[in-house]
Amino acid sequence: MKKVTGIGGIFFKSKDPEKLKAWYQSHLGIEATDEAGAIFEWRDADDPDKTEYTVWGPFPRDTEYFRPSNAPFMINYRVQHLDELIDELRESGLEVSGPQEHPEGIFAWVMDPEGNKIELWEPVAGT
Repeated sequence: MKKVTGIGGIFFKSKDPEKLKAWYQSHLGIEATDEAGAIFEWRDADDPDKTEYTVWGPFPRDTEYFRPSNAPFMINYRVQHLDELIDELRESGLEVSGPQEHPEGIFAWVMDPEGNKIELWEPVAGT
């Protein structure tokens, strides 16, 4: 079974997300297109007609979204067959939050051994 298929997003805490977005746009050309941050589009290697994306997003330093982790970042991994992966993770003794359905897909969360929150995302076809 294919599990992680790529990076869906990189999220990190910032003292001033809007100022940081402006700095990255001005100096590195990373344009934040919405409140989530910047969207990097790419092509699926197995289906070059299919457009995929990775999100780059600064969050406010006081965000609760990364909890229970105290890390200043969270990585979102694109996965296939999230329900099966959740079952495997739980069978191995890991605590998994979710799944939760959203317009962009299905999400679940797990902590790694160093206390970093990991977001698992099975995108909806066409997003």
